[in-house]
This record gives sequence, structure tokens and C-alpha cells, in this order.
Amino acid sequence: FASLLAPAAALVATRSALPAAPARLAARSSPEMKYRVAVIGGGPSGACAAEICAQEPNIETYIIERKFDNAKPCGGAIPLCMVDEFDLPADIIDRKVRKMKMISPSNVEVDIGSTLKDDEYIGMCRREVMDGYLRDRAVEFGAQPINALVTSIDCPTGADDRYTIHYSRNDLGRKAPEETLDVDVIIGADGANSRVAKAIDTGEYNFAIAFQERIKIDDEKMAFYDELAEMYVGDDVSPDFYGWVFPKYDHVGVGTGTVLNRPGIKMYQDAIRERAGEKIAGGKVIKVEAHPIPEHYRPRRLKDRAMLVGDAAGYVTKCSGEGIYFAAKSGRMAGEAVVKAMAGGTKLPTEAELDDLYIKPYDKLYYPTYTVLDILQKVFYTNNAAREAFVDMCRSEYVQDVTFQSYLYKRLVTPNPVEDIKLLFGTVGSLLRGRAIATPDKPFSNPVESLKRL
Repeated sequence: FASLLAPAAALVATRSALPAAPARLAARSSPEMKYRVAVIGGGPSGACAAEICAQEPNIETYIIERKFDNAKPCGGAIPLCMVDEFDLPADIIDRKVRKMKMISPSNVEVDIGSTLKDDEYIGMCRREVMDGYLRDRAVEFGAQPINALVTSIDCPTGADDRYTIHYSRNDLGRKAPEETLDVDVIIGADGANSRVAKAIDTGEYNFAIAFQERIKIDDEKMAFYDELAEMYVGDDVSPDFYGWVFPKYDHVGVGTGTVLNRPGIKMYQDAIRERAGEKIAGGKVIKVEAHPIPEHYRPRRLKDRAMLVGDAAGYVTKCSGEGIYFAAKSGRMAGEAVVKAMAGGTKLPTEAELDDLYIKPYDKLYYPTYTVLDILQKVFYTNNAAREAFVDMCRSEYVQDVTFQSYLYKRLVTPNPVEDIKLLFGTVGSLLRGRAIATPDKPFSNPVESLKRL
């Protein structure tokens, strides 16, 4: 949960013009024609998948994104390891967070970050800047961009048949005619409401609503958040998640999320602004954002030659809500699996090959992380007493160090048996103290939403 924790805008301003897509790209008619891969969605997962596929000269790669200036409502935190692993330039990082303030339901504040080394930080980004950079890099490697909304996908009926993607170009206005693209492989990076998932019938999943306001505050208030992020817990800001104040380039992102009571999201947003109080008082709201966030894996993430990555696959962690790194990583792993299974563009991949090269390795690396964070959310986000205990536990330098090391470097930390025993007893003590001081959660009734949960 540590992730709750020259202007980069120039990257958006200098983005190259995107070439138009042909009205109809026909099916492969001769052995000399290259196989085609379409990546649907241009966020971190889609951009990283397209970048890998585009570097294979014998594969034609397309990246389809409905809105190239899209700004997803997101805390924007990325782990330190992502900077080097994905070769991100310094301009991508708006702020380097080295301190966090955890705030309990009763407004007890715990400062964390003392265990970080001088060169360690959580990177804070604006999604429109980072996503644009990754997408442009994929185009530079040879991916062909299409600015369009995918409306439907026809799946192949024969073993060697192609997928047909139907789309409407957004750069041609509302009356743009429907166009189609025939491809051999699809990587679905199109978010929680994935068209690809629907087309290949991968099943449904529960999702939260994330709501964020970008607020411009004066320089004196902004200085307070120079290297600081805040995380608020309590049933007033969310019955099952948290509220945040994260520093951006020249403003703060203030938001919250919930899956249990999505119709109440505006009420929870009002509460997080009230909790932040004078620290953001007088600020001007410059952007309001809302978006669905998956709560768990989809039942299936692969069918035939089509697969899901990022939010479309359900790769967002519980408790912390982290998704950027896992989106980029899953996109890269899917792209690498496709290139390897296609043997340099000489053959079609099979579902079994893609499962062995993408799904199984990804789950081996990260499924334990999703499981542990799911358990933590169920234990500590269920009521105010548990939330008080959660914040109290963060006083422990051992908890801080293990959490930051796991988050920043995405690797398992060697356990310390003595400290783990201390932590066990400390957790019990925190739960007892939390129960003694917590106010009861306010009940809410939401029978319609409850019926929608899987």
C-alpha cells in the first residue's frame, strides 16, 4: 500500500501528427503479405504491447485509440523500478514523493517515508503525458496509429481466418463512415469496458468507480505537497477504499473510489475535500475525471488469438489500487509472447502458446501480490476500527520498509522472523486500539448496486 502514496506538458505539445488509416485493410491474400497485430487501446498496456510488436519487421502492428489526449482519472503513482525498466525520461515525472501522510478516520496522522534512501521516491505522473509518450514511442518503432472508436469485432470462424475490427474514425468527425481492419492477432488494452473482452466472451468482473478533481492551489499550499502525498481512510471518504491528495505538475489530484456504493461517489468526494480542509481551500477545480477500475481478474484473459492486458484483464491491485506498472508490464509480456509465438512473423500463434508465454508467466510473477493485497483490503478496509488499526500499524519502520521495498522494486522482500513475530503482536494491539477509539460506520442502503456484484 505504499503506492498510495522543462514541463512534461511539452511532450504533449510536440506530439507528431498521426497518419490516416486506410478505409479498408483487406484480408491477407498471399503468403508474402505480413501477419497483422492490432492493439486496441493506447494506454500504458497498449502502448507497451505495440512497441514490442512493432519492432518485429515481419509483423504489421496497429494501435487503435479513441482519444489520443485522454487523461484517465488516476493517482498517477509509478514505482521507481518502472523508470529504468521502461526507459522513461525525467520529464515524465512531475513530482518525486518521498513522504506520505496516512490519516485515520479520527484524523490521527502518521508520517511514513523515513526508511527511504536519498535516491528513492514514488514518481507522480499525469496520465495524458506519460501515455502519450509511450504511445508515440510505439509509433516511432513502426506501429501504425488509428484515432478511432472500435464499435465491434467479428471473430474468425476458421482456424486461419482473421478478426475483423469495425471502427469509426474520431479525427473525421461525427459523420465518419464505418471502416474495418482485418488482423490475425488482437491485444485488448481497452480498459474496464473492453470491446475485446465482450467480443471474445471473457466474462464480467466487479469494478469500482474512481473520481478525481484536479485542483490548482496557491504556491504556498502547493509547497506543502512538494514531496508529500496524503492518504485518507474512513467510511466518510469510502466504505471500501481510500481518498487521496497527490501532487501533480502544478496542482493536486484529489479523489476517492468505491465499489460497494458507486452512486455515493460524489458524497465521498465532498468528504475527501472536507477532510483535506485548509490545505486545499480556495483552490480552483481545473478538471473533473471519473472512470471504472476493475476489482479483480476477468474469468478469462485469452481466447484463440485474442488476449487482454491492463485494466481490460483486471490487473489492478486491491488495497492500493495500483495499476499503471502492471498495465505496462502485462502489455510488454503479451507483446513478447506474440512475437515469440509467431516465430518472427512466420506463423500464427496458438492459444496454448500464448497461455504458456504470457498468461502463466504473468500469474507466476504477480498473482501472489494480488492475493495478499486482496486479503489486506478485506481485513483493514471493512470498518473504521480496522482502518484505525491500519494507520496505527504504519508507525512501524519495519512495515514501512517492507512495503516500500516491495512496491518500489516489485520484488519479494526477505522476511525477518523476529520482526514478523513483533508485527503479529503489534497488529493485534493495533486492532484492539482501533476498536476502542473508532466511531461506528454509517449504514448505507444500495440494493440495486448490490445485485450487480458478482
